[in-house]
Amino acid sequence: MSSREQLRQHLLKHSVKTGDFVLKSGLRSSWFIDSKQTVCSPEAMVWVADAILGLVPEDATAIGGLTMGADPVSLVTAGVAATKGRFLRAFSVRKETKDHGPGGRIAGVLSPGDRVVITEDTVTRGTSLLEAAHVVQEYGAEIVLLTALVDRGGSVAELARREGLPFKSVFSAPDLGFDYEGGAVLD
Repeated sequence: MSSREQLRQHLLKHSVKTGDFVLKSGLRSSWFIDSKQTVCSPEAMVWVADAILGLVPEDATAIGGLTMGADPVSLVTAGVAATKGRFLRAFSVRKETKDHGPGGRIAGVLSPGDRVVITEDTVTRGTSLLEAAHVVQEYGAEIVLLTALVDRGGSVAELARREGLPFKSVFSAPDLGFDYEGGAVLD
């Protein structure tokens, strides 16, 4: 079994739940995915990192996104990349500006001019990816890719395209046996 298939099976066994759920958007869904149950599992971390690294452009220099969804994905990916001689700076975008110390919304290692991959564990509408991208752009870095382990909404690529940004996910809702749902309303 390939590592991608092992990762998919792990998501289905440990992260996907069926029932009646209210999403962040307020919409109801018959399924929910808590990807951190996979991303933070020691047996799956390398699979996650390898899958994300397979999407990361060779010229990328940093990886991160909005805390908390991006943190385990970006940190494990940067760590595994380093063991392969590929060095990606890792950072988090805080949800609010820090009012002490040097302040700001960036925590970790990011430099103006970096070529950045913004990541997330699971996306439905893509708002967290775009919020993080805007903060990083204001910081002076260039976004080269928006990515997620799972795209459950199906509309993120179009939303990203409208902002002039590429989007790729490792898995889609249909890859996990579900229909897309809860994505952004596109005009």
